[in-house]
Amino acid sequence: MILARVRGNVVSTTKSDRLEGLKLLLVVPISIDTFEEKGAPLVAIDTVGAGEGEVVMCVSGSSSRQTTLTENRPADLSIIGIIDSVELGGDMVFEKFRNERRQG
Repeated sequence: MILARVRGNVVSTTKSDRLEGLKLLLVVPISIDTFEEKGAPLVAIDTVGAGEGEVVMCVSGSSSRQTTLTENRPADLSIIGIIDSVELGGDMVFEKFRNERRQG
Protein backbone atom coordinates (compact mmCIF):
# COMPACT_ATOMS: atom_id res chain seq x y z
CA MET A 1 0.00 0.00 0.00
CA ILE A 2 1.09 3.54 -0.64
CA LEU A 3 -0.09 6.91 0.60
CA ALA A 4 -0.78 9.55 -2.01
CA ARG A 5 -2.39 12.96 -2.36
CA VAL A 6 -5.21 13.47 -4.85
CA ARG A 7 -4.21 16.21 -7.31
CA GLY A 8 -6.94 16.11 -9.95
CA ASN A 9 -9.39 14.26 -12.13
CA VAL A 10 -8.77 12.28 -15.28
CA VAL A 11 -11.47 12.36 -17.95
CA SER A 12 -11.46 9.79 -20.73
CA THR A 13 -14.47 9.66 -23.03
CA THR A 14 -12.95 6.86 -25.10
CA LYS A 15 -11.83 3.87 -23.02
CA SER A 16 -12.32 0.17 -22.47
CA ASP A 17 -15.93 -0.69 -21.76
CA ARG A 18 -14.70 -2.38 -18.53
CA LEU A 19 -13.74 1.11 -17.25
CA GLU A 20 -17.13 2.71 -17.96
CA GLY A 21 -18.63 4.39 -14.90
CA LEU A 22 -15.40 4.46 -12.88
CA LYS A 23 -13.99 7.69 -11.44
CA LEU A 24 -10.33 8.21 -12.36
CA LEU A 25 -8.14 10.46 -10.22
CA LEU A 26 -4.60 11.76 -10.53
CA VAL A 27 -2.58 10.96 -7.39
CA VAL A 28 0.98 11.74 -6.34
CA PRO A 29 2.73 9.40 -3.87
CA ILE A 30 3.82 11.03 -0.60
CA SER A 31 6.55 10.27 1.91
CA ILE A 32 5.24 8.76 5.15
CA ASP A 33 7.94 10.64 7.09
CA THR A 34 7.46 14.15 5.72
CA PHE A 35 4.13 13.98 3.84
CA GLU A 36 5.91 15.69 0.95
CA GLU A 37 5.00 14.55 -2.56
CA LYS A 38 7.54 12.25 -4.20
CA GLY A 39 7.57 10.72 -7.62
CA ALA A 40 5.46 11.08 -10.73
CA PRO A 41 1.68 11.46 -10.78
CA LEU A 42 -0.31 8.26 -11.32
CA VAL A 43 -3.86 7.51 -12.45
CA ALA A 44 -5.95 5.58 -9.90
CA ILE A 45 -9.49 4.24 -9.84
CA ASP A 46 -11.40 5.83 -6.96
CA THR A 47 -13.42 3.25 -5.00
CA VAL A 48 -14.20 5.42 -1.95
CA GLY A 49 -15.28 8.88 -3.17
CA ALA A 50 -12.01 10.74 -2.60
CA GLY A 51 -11.61 14.40 -3.49
CA GLU A 52 -8.86 16.74 -4.58
CA GLY A 53 -6.27 17.44 -1.88
CA GLU A 54 -7.14 14.42 0.25
CA VAL A 55 -4.51 11.95 1.42
CA VAL A 56 -5.50 8.46 0.32
CA MET A 57 -4.34 4.86 0.63
CA CYS A 58 -3.73 3.09 -2.68
CA VAL A 59 -3.03 -0.49 -3.69
CA SER A 60 -1.47 -1.64 -6.93
CA GLY A 61 -1.18 -4.75 -9.07
CA SER A 62 -3.58 -7.62 -8.44
CA SER A 63 -4.62 -6.05 -5.11
CA SER A 64 -6.17 -3.16 -7.04
CA ARG A 65 -8.72 -5.58 -8.48
CA GLN A 66 -9.92 -6.82 -5.09
CA THR A 67 -12.71 -4.27 -4.56
CA THR A 68 -16.33 -4.57 -5.59
CA LEU A 69 -15.90 -1.78 -8.16
CA THR A 70 -12.68 -3.07 -9.71
CA GLU A 71 -13.21 -6.83 -9.73
CA ASN A 72 -12.44 -8.24 -13.20
CA ARG A 73 -11.48 -4.80 -14.53
CA PRO A 74 -8.17 -3.62 -16.03
CA ALA A 75 -7.01 -1.85 -12.87
CA ASP A 76 -3.41 -1.39 -11.74
CA LEU A 77 -3.91 1.28 -9.03
CA SER A 78 -6.98 1.74 -6.84
CA ILE A 79 -7.78 4.16 -4.03
CA ILE A 80 -9.13 2.06 -1.17
CA GLY A 81 -9.20 4.52 1.74
CA ILE A 82 -9.21 8.18 2.73
CA ILE A 83 -6.70 8.86 5.51
CA ASP A 84 -7.93 10.68 8.63
CA SER A 85 -4.71 10.55 10.64
CA VAL A 86 -1.28 8.91 10.79
CA GLU A 87 0.71 8.27 13.94
CA LEU A 88 4.40 7.41 13.51
CA GLY A 89 6.65 6.53 16.44
CA GLY A 90 4.16 7.93 18.94
CA ASP A 91 3.90 11.27 17.09
CA MET A 92 0.85 12.40 15.15
CA VAL A 93 2.38 13.25 11.76
CA PHE A 94 -0.87 13.87 9.89
CA GLU A 95 -4.41 14.83 10.88
CA LYS A 96 -6.85 15.46 8.05
CA PHE A 97 -9.03 18.09 9.66
CA ARG A 98 -6.23 20.06 11.30
CA ASN A 99 -4.27 20.12 8.02
CA GLU A 100 -7.39 21.23 6.08
CA ARG A 101 -7.88 24.22 8.39
CA ARG A 102 -4.24 25.30 7.97
CA GLN A 103 -4.47 25.09 4.18
CA GLY A 104 -7.90 26.77 3.96
